[in-house]
Amino acid sequence: MKSSKGRALAVAASAAIAALVFAGCAPAATDGTTVNCDDYSKYKGHEGTEVEVYTTIIDPEAALFKQSFEDFEKCTGITINWNGTQEFEAQIPVRVEGGTAPDLAIFPQPGLLAKFAGNGLVEASADVAASVDANYSPDWKNYGTVDGKFYAAPLGANVKSFVWYSPKVFADNGYTVPTTWDELITLSDKIAADGKIQPWCVGFGSGEATGWVGTDWMEDIMLRTASPETYDAWVTHKIKFNDPAVAKAIAQAGSIIKNPKYVGDVKSIATTTFQAGGAGVVDGSCAMHRQASFLGGILKDDNGAVIVDPSDTTTENGISVFYFPGSSADNKPALGGGEFVGAFSDRPEVQAVQLYLTTPEWNNKKAKLGGWFSANKGLDEANVADPVNKVAVQILKNATTFRFDGSDVMPAAVGAGSFWKEMTAWVAEGKSDKAVLDAIEKSWPKK
Repeated sequence: MKSSKGRALAVAASAAIAALVFAGCAPAATDGTTVNCDDYSKYKGHEGTEVEVYTTIIDPEAALFKQSFEDFEKCTGITINWNGTQEFEAQIPVRVEGGTAPDLAIFPQPGLLAKFAGNGLVEASADVAASVDANYSPDWKNYGTVDGKFYAAPLGANVKSFVWYSPKVFADNGYTVPTTWDELITLSDKIAADGKIQPWCVGFGSGEATGWVGTDWMEDIMLRTASPETYDAWVTHKIKFNDPAVAKAIAQAGSIIKNPKYVGDVKSIATTTFQAGGAGVVDGSCAMHRQASFLGGILKDDNGAVIVDPSDTTTENGISVFYFPGSSADNKPALGGGEFVGAFSDRPEVQAVQLYLTTPEWNNKKAKLGGWFSANKGLDEANVADPVNKVAVQILKNATTFRFDGSDVMPAAVGAGSFWKEMTAWVAEGKSDKAVLDAIEKSWPKK
C-alpha cells in the first residue's frame, strides 16, 4: 500500500506528464505515428482521472476496444478501465443496489437499460444528446430514451435484414438480386422452375433455442407489411398477438417458408439447424438463406466459405448478402440490434468518455481495427473491411426504419418461450397460422 507521500508524488508526476502533453509534446499513436492531441482538445481538463466501463464484451473483442481508446487516454489523461464479464446481466443490478455502480455500462439491449432509468442511471449531458442527434437516426436515440428522458448513447450495431447468397451462382445462372418483395418472389419462382437448385434453405434448429429463426422472419416481415407504430404495438402487446396485422405477416412469411417448391420438405425445417441451412448457399444446393450478419463467420470456419464483395462473381465458395427487400425499393426497414452506453455518474470525465464514443472520430477508429460497425452517420464505409459489414452499414444508413429484434423485447415467456415453440410447431406439425397466433396470444403474461 502506498504512503500518502507516495500517492502525492505519483499524482504530481502524472500532472507534470499531462502538462507536457498539453503543452505540445505529442505522444506516439497506436500505429507508431504522432498523435495530434488538438483532435482531443474538447476532452481536456480531466488529467489523472479514471472511468470504469462495465460491459459484456470480453477478449479478444475487448482488446480492440482498449486499443481504440489509447490515443484518447494519452491526450486527455483519462484512464479507461475496461471491465468485461459474461455475468453482466446478473451482476449489474447487484452492483447498482450495492452502491458500487460502474461509471459507464454498455447495455446489450434497451429493455435492460430501461430498468435502471431513474434507478442509478443519470441523464446524458446536453453535449452527448446533441452529438447523438447529429450522428444517429431518431430511432437509435429513442432506444436510449425512457419516459421522455435520454440516458444511453448508441455504440455498436448488428443487422438481421440479410439474405445470404452466392454471387457466382447468381451470375452463372443469370439471376439478379431483387430490390422488392415481388421481385424476390419472382426470382424464387424462376429458380424453382429452373430446377437446378432449391430456391431457399431454411433451418429453425438451434438446440433448446429452436424456433428463434422463425421469430426473426416474422419480425422482419412485420416491418415490411405494417407500420413502425404497429410493430411497436405488437412488441409491447398494445395490439394482440393474433391481430390482423400479425396474421398478415405470418401469412407472408409462410408464402416462402411453407412453400415446398421453395424449401423442399417443410417439416424438416424444424430439425435442420440454421447453420446447416446456411451451408446450402456455400455448397450450391440452395440459392438463398435469410440470416443475420454473424452467419458469415460460422460458414467461413465450418464450411470453407469465402466472404466476398457482391461484385465478386468468380470466387468458388464465395458468399455475400443482399438486403431482405420490402414492398418497394424505397421502403427499407431494418431489423437488428445494438449496444447502448449509459452513465451512473455525472462526473465530467465520465461525460467526456460517453461523448467521445458518439463521435465519428471514435467510430471510424474502432471500425478500422476490424470486426465491428455502427449506425453512426459519420462512419466511413472505407474503414469497414468486411464486405458484409459494409453492406450492413449501407443498410443502416439507408434504412427508413430501424427496429430491435421484437422477441428480445417481449416478455421472456413469449419471446424466448411460446413464440419459439409455436413457430417450430408451425413447420414441424403444419399448425395453422391462426392456431399459432392464438396460442402465443394466450401465453402472454397477465398484468
